[in-house]
Parts: sequence; structure tokens; C-alpha cells
Amino acid sequence: MQSQIAVNEHLSPELAQTFLEGLPEHIRAGLESRAKEIDYPVWAIIEMAIAGYLDEESISFVDCKPTIDPS
Repeated sequence: MQSQIAVNEHLSPELAQTFLEGLPEHIRAGLESRAKEIDYPVWAIIEMAIAGYLDEESISFVDCKPTIDPS
């Protein structure tokens, strides 16, 4: 039986770890290095990367407002 991960306004540390384990080593190392460099948890770095890709003005999922092009 698979366990369900609770979804809230932020990426969970557990889900971030699972995500990291699926990435190529150099990408994982880059994310972990950046997290250490700015003293943020790695889940926050992943969240910032995704949110910033979808909405350049956002910092996290909370303020991310991606625009969807219907075409």
C-alpha cells in the first residue's frame, strides 16, 4: 500500500527528498550546494526553482500565479 503525502502550501521535506533521489547527481548536488550556501532547506530551494520557473515574480508556491496560455 502506498502512503499518501499531505499536500499543503509548501513542498514537504519528504517529497523533496524523493524528488532529489530521482535527479541526476550533478543536479542534486547543485540544489544541495545552493541550499547550504544560502542556509535554506533543500525543499525550499526546489520550491523556489519550480515557482520561479512558472512565475518569475514568485518566491514560493504560496505566491506563485502561473499563467496558462490557452493556445
